[in-house]
Amino acid sequence: MDKNPIITVGIGIFEKIIFETKLPNGVQGKLTDEDSTKYFYYSKYCAFVKDNKIVLENLSNNEIVISSNEKISIISNYTTKIENVEIGIGFHWQRKETQEFPGHFLLRKIDNKILLINLVNLEEYITSVISSEMNGNNSLELLKAHAVISRSWVMCRKLYPKHTQKPIIEEDKTITWQDSNSHTLFDVCADDHCQRYQGITRAYNPNVKKAVEETIGEFLVFDDKICDARFSKCCGGVGEEFETCWQDIHYGYLEKYEDLTEEKSLDLTNEVNAENFIKSSPQAYCNTTDKNVLSKILNSYDNEYQNFFRWKLSYTKQELSEIIKEKSGENFGEIIDLQPLERGVSGRIKKLKIIGTKKTIIIGKELEIRRLLSKNHLYSSAFTIENNSDNFVFVGAGWGHGVGLCQIGAAVMAEEGKDYKQILSHYYKGAIIKKYYNEL
Repeated sequence: MDKNPIITVGIGIFEKIIFETKLPNGVQGKLTDEDSTKYFYYSKYCAFVKDNKIVLENLSNNEIVISSNEKISIISNYTTKIENVEIGIGFHWQRKETQEFPGHFLLRKIDNKILLINLVNLEEYITSVISSEMNGNNSLELLKAHAVISRSWVMCRKLYPKHTQKPIIEEDKTITWQDSNSHTLFDVCADDHCQRYQGITRAYNPNVKKAVEETIGEFLVFDDKICDARFSKCCGGVGEEFETCWQDIHYGYLEKYEDLTEEKSLDLTNEVNAENFIKSSPQAYCNTTDKNVLSKILNSYDNEYQNFFRWKLSYTKQELSEIIKEKSGENFGEIIDLQPLERGVSGRIKKLKIIGTKKTIIIGKELEIRRLLSKNHLYSSAFTIENNSDNFVFVGAGWGHGVGLCQIGAAVMAEEGKDYKQILSHYYKGAIIKKYYNEL
């Protein structure tokens, strides 16, 4: 492996991009297209597509700086501030932010819009990820654990062949999933579809930088391969297996774990056991309602929502019928029943039958279930269904897919004095930490 390799990150697709590069007085940045190079100074710029070309305009004097048929590179040794970056796309915390990024940029024309790609070295990328995923004021040991898994996850994307298994899409069955393998023009995206990367907007924290420095070059390894180290916000008490959420591949380090403080060996693939577990509130690392702890663990927009460990949601049958019609593009008529057909080891529903007066279909995997049953996404697919005369009531457990590290559980473990190696061995059974390089 190259020391501190370059990661290409898809920031988003924009109709126009407004940015300013923080160049000191007299310092130049460089712009290149297919056949020319130009230099620029500190100013505010707008990129957009006009006459089938990418155009870069200096907003201080409305001068066209450069234009290109296909792509423009922005090369600067200083940070760049980008306006209106969309985060949490499709989820309940979706919003736009102004964010500041290190590294170089590539603008690519996609139809009449622009794809913005950030080229950043691995350790700078990790510094941003762990402060975007978690609050930088967290315990140093939690941040070190997150640095190792985020570094591992992204390099797994770069180093190993992509999965080729195809989703099942039939008239009466849709079994599909979303994975980062769908990206072809860059390594990973900047949003929750991959792992959050919000530039240096939240990264200026001594703990964050120390966590990256103290784990530099460290990766999680299983059978001599870097781990596909998945993680989610809250497992709900029991961790899920990879194949419940994505391709039918089993990873020995992404197996069921119990985040419970007392081992119970629960079989949550059983419907009765799953319902009883989800409706209970067992002692677990991630079962915390302490607002002081949660405000320290989570970023501000995550703290707008509570009850991650157990949650409840109610829809009238008309409301849910309209949501499913809008999200699926299919007219089911009135939804008359929802039947779990298969659950994973954490109680998350892997296959669900939706029965309507006009159409019946089996859907999966967990994210597709969450997507179709909510205006945004349900917190998780670990839920029970109460079918009343005029409404459905969902009682659920956890936030996210539940595979790998549980961020809230790991944060509580760190608060209780566990170090990052103990945290990682709890969530990734059999994996070891291996150092591939020592310094930059």
